[in-house]
Amino acid sequence: MKSEKAEVEPFARGTRRKFLSGLLQVIFLPDALGCMHAQEPRVWTTPRETKRNMRMALSPEQISDRVEIDDVLTRYCYAVDDRDWDLYRGLFTPDAVIDDRVTGGLQSGVEEHIEYLRKALSTVVLSQHAISTVRIDLRVDNARVRAHCFCPMVVDLGETKTHVFFQGLWYRNSLVRTPDGWKISHLVEEGYWTYNMPPHFSF
Repeated sequence: MKSEKAEVEPFARGTRRKFLSGLLQVIFLPDALGCMHAQEPRVWTTPRETKRNMRMALSPEQISDRVEIDDVLTRYCYAVDDRDWDLYRGLFTPDAVIDDRVTGGLQSGVEEHIEYLRKALSTVVLSQHAISTVRIDLRVDNARVRAHCFCPMVVDLGETKTHVFFQGLWYRNSLVRTPDGWKISHLVEEGYWTYNMPPHFSF
C-alpha cells in the first residue's frame, strides 16, 4: 500500500502542476478574447512569450502620477462644495492663475479668487461639482488636463424658498510636480452652459 501511494503522489503533483500551468497560460493569453470573438484558432504561448506580452503600457510612476492628478481634481470639487478655502488654497501653486470669466467670474490669483468665491457662493445653499471624462496629457513634471464638470446648485431665494439649477463646463488645467505633490498652476473654465437658472441670478 505504501509503495502504491508513493508512486501515485508524485504523479498527482505533476498532473496538478501541468493543469495549473496550462490554466495560467489561458488566463494570460493576450489575444484570447479577440480570437474567441473572431472564431480563430486558439494560439498557445510559451511562458517567455506570455511574460513579454504582459509588459505594462504605463510605468508604475506614470500610473501613480495619474492617480495623484485625479485626486487633485476631486479635492478641488470638495474644496469648493465644502467652502474649504484652506484645502482650496493648497491645491494651487503660489503663482497660479484662475480664469472663470466664462461663468461671470474673473481672472486672478488664488487669494483674490477665494474672496470672489466667498461672495459669489453666498446665496448658494448647496453645490455638487462632479468631474468626469478626464483626459490627462502627462509630460514628466508637467501635465495638461481637460475634464468635464457637471454641477447642480440650490440657490436661496429668500422667504424660505429655494431654486435648483444645473450647469456644466470644461476645466482646462495645467499642473506641475512640486515637492508637495502635483499642484494646479493654471485653471481655465470654458464651454459653460446652464439650465433652469433663476432670473437675475449671477455669481
